[in-house]
Amino acid sequence: MRRRLNLVHPSGGLFKKGRPRVSRMQVKISGFGGQGIVLAGIVIARAAGLHDKKHVTQTQSYGPEARGGACASEIVISDERVDYPLVEEADVLACMSQEALSRYVSTLKKEGTLLIDPDLVHEIPQVPRIRIYKIPATRIATNELGRKIVANMVMLGSLVGITRLSTTKAVREAVRESVPRGTEDLNLKALQKGIDLARELADEIV
Repeated sequence: MRRRLNLVHPSGGLFKKGRPRVSRMQVKISGFGGQGIVLAGIVIARAAGLHDKKHVTQTQSYGPEARGGACASEIVISDERVDYPLVEEADVLACMSQEALSRYVSTLKKEGTLLIDPDLVHEIPQVPRIRIYKIPATRIATNELGRKIVANMVMLGSLVGITRLSTTKAVREAVRESVPRGTEDLNLKALQKGIDLARELADEIV
């Protein structure tokens, strides 16, 4: 099952000084139902489309299980109109389960970027010419924030920090707009944890 969100800013979405430099980026965030995978994708789409003023599409797909099954969110960000909303070759793939990695790693392009949660992904296939970042999002959310549920925001923060696909200011605003009322501070703290980790890992290729 797929759903689609289109966010196109009326200014035309041209990249300007101070905004991310990538003219087109395809991103896939994956895991299992209940991890907030779709929410993470919506946050990126809102940040890039409404705040960074780019053309964006966001789609999401689910496995047959309502909770615990495979789940993915696909985001295409461009400075031009997005004619095809699905990710064909991901520039960035974030995986928060072993099943997600096994299912989607073939969609990652050469020289792409792979983010994994090492506590949930234990077997990494041999894929040449990609950058791999180990983001212990679940561990950080559980041990440092006391809430496993915000692991998605930790992963999102690291993804944004490593790729610069959107500005951190835009992502913070999108988080405030997207998460349930009363959870903004917790989610923003989780986001910042991920951003801080990205700074430490910026030049690391494993």
